[in-house]
Amino acid sequence: MPAQPKATLEQMLTLMGFSATIEETKFDDGVMLDVKTEDSGRLIGRQGQTLADLQYLTNRILFQQDPRAPKVLIDVGGYRAEARELLVKKAKDAADKVRRWGDVVELEPMAAYERRVVHQALRDDPDVETQSVEVDGTEKKALLLRPRQPVAR
Repeated sequence: MPAQPKATLEQMLTLMGFSATIEETKFDDGVMLDVKTEDSGRLIGRQGQTLADLQYLTNRILFQQDPRAPKVLIDVGGYRAEARELLVKKAKDAADKVRRWGDVVELEPMAAYERRVVHQALRDDPDVETQSVEVDGTEKKALLLRPRQPVAR
């Protein structure tokens, strides 16, 4: 039986006691489920942690049903879109510091999704390169931004 991301999330939210509507958008590499609810703050959680956990569980359930299931990204009330914009701005501000001073700039530890956003935002920057580095005692990694080294010929 093929995985059904929207139906799976609807059932999870109902069992959790949330009344919500979900809009599904399909992409080449997955599915975006945008949740509309009156209780968005509780569903997002502190620093988006509840939302991240909900997304993780949804993807695990779908993968159990069908290993070929598309990757699901869940947003609640535009939270992820807004957080992404702020993260891109922070990355570009840090890149400006690297260009201005020539020093390495370290961004705080982030989840994989957030690091991917920063890497993508700066991947075409000719002056700055990014690198994820382990942070002792945590699952998260920090990002280092440094001046891009000239390519040896």
